[in-house]
This record gives sequence, C-alpha cells and structure tokens, in this order.
Amino acid sequence: MELKQDIAGLEDIVLFVNNFYTKVQEDELIGPVFNGVISNWQPHLDRMYSFWNAVLFGVPGFKGNPFARHAPLAIEARHFDRWLLLFNQTIDAHFSGEIAELTKVKAQLMAALFLSKLQNMKGGASRVIV
Repeated sequence: MELKQDIAGLEDIVLFVNNFYTKVQEDELIGPVFNGVISNWQPHLDRMYSFWNAVLFGVPGFKGNPFARHAPLAIEARHFDRWLLLFNQTIDAHFSGEIAELTKVKAQLMAALFLSKLQNMKGGASRVIV
C-alpha cells in the first residue's frame, strides 16, 4: 500500500487541480457545463493553482471573483454534488493528512456558499449541501 503524503505546496496543488479538472471535463453531468464556457483550459488551471495556493497557504496572487463566473451558469445542487464527489475522490486518491482534509472542507464550504447564493438569486433555497 502506497503511503500518501499531505498537500504541502504548489506542486501538490498542480497535481490535484490537473487530475480533478481532467475528471470534470470527462464527466457526463458537469463536463458539458465547464466545456461549454472554457475553450482553453490552461488559463483556468493557472487561476485554480493560484486560487488554491491562496486558500490553503495564504500565498498572494489570486485575483478575481469566482462566484461571478459561476452565477450565469445553469447549475443546481446536483452539479455541486458531483463537483464535490469528484473533488473529494481526487484529493483522497493522492493525499492524506490535515491539509488534505482542510482542502475538502474548504471545497464543501465554497460549494454550499455558491449554491446558497445562486438559489437566493433565483428566489429561494431548494436544498443546501451538507
């Protein structure tokens, strides 16, 4: 059995972001949503490296409003559920430890926040991710 290391820095972030978004692009539910708005994946991946580096390690460099990018998309709770499933599978496949668990918690919180904001924009909540 391979001993998994914890997420330790940018190199690990690049690994999980690349693996995660490969799964996203191939997924039958959320793949079409992402592929419909992202034609060149590298700039998106670069932004995600900066985003997660800032979220996990406080490294400056990410600028932007992630929610504004998601607000116009036709996404609902089932899309967030799938996103989280793929995200958690990716983290668990490659890492183990405190930062890996924190990464999954941060993703869960972001998904819940985004879903709540989207539902409020549409006139109310139908379901909150827990």
